[in-house]
Amino acid sequence: MEKIIEIINLSKSYRNGRGIEDINLNIYKGDIFGFLGPNGAGKSTAMKIMTGLIRPDRGDVKIFGHSVTEEYELAMKKVSCLIETAESYSYLSAFDNLKQLARYYPDVDHQRIDEVLELTGMSKYKNEKPKKFSLGMKQRLGLSAAVLSRPEVVILDEPLNGLDVEGMIDIRKMIQHLAEKEQTTFFISSHLIHDVELTCNRIGVIYNGKILNVDSTQTILNNYATLENYFVSEVQRNGRISSCTR
Repeated sequence: MEKIIEIINLSKSYRNGRGIEDINLNIYKGDIFGFLGPNGAGKSTAMKIMTGLIRPDRGDVKIFGHSVTEEYELAMKKVSCLIETAESYSYLSAFDNLKQLARYYPDVDHQRIDEVLELTGMSKYKNEKPKKFSLGMKQRLGLSAAVLSRPEVVILDEPLNGLDVEGMIDIRKMIQHLAEKEQTTFFISSHLIHDVELTCNRIGVIYNGKILNVDSTQTILNNYATLENYFVSEVQRNGRISSCTR
């Protein structure tokens, strides 16, 4: 398997004591990797380092063999990301928002814009302006922008936030479609256990800034009734919570 992302001894600590400690992960071509953990576990910190938004105290992230800290442009050349809030021009239509973004990519035409709007379930709103959109619709538009340029790697921080059930299904189908048809590699953080179980083929559990375990979804579900059971078992086995919490 071709290694796409390599996270090596990644550490970052904040004054409040939170952060991440010695995270090591390998992500392979075509993976839909789920970074699963509760709020405050360190998911966003790791992803901000991966995308160059903050610098680590120690360690590194390599994408396509290039260090994010030392060779940022080369590392991020084929990478797209959506971290935290999806931003857009409120006075432009959904289609025109993507048209503005398409100017940076010579091979993105109007057909590709229509294609990603269809993938994210936004086609019927293409001529409406984001100022009228719900949080979920803004999130869908942000995800449309994230995959517009046919990136080889897509990094998404809590991509299902604000989406209704229909939206979650649409985005799940989009992620699985792009991973299968375009061999896009996804790195997705979430605290929504059920959706990680249905979306991702590999899962890493992060808790209190540390990786507890990494395994394939299939292997996990062969040994546990649900991903939630696995998550609770891993946390208990590593002594983080008492057995009386469930």
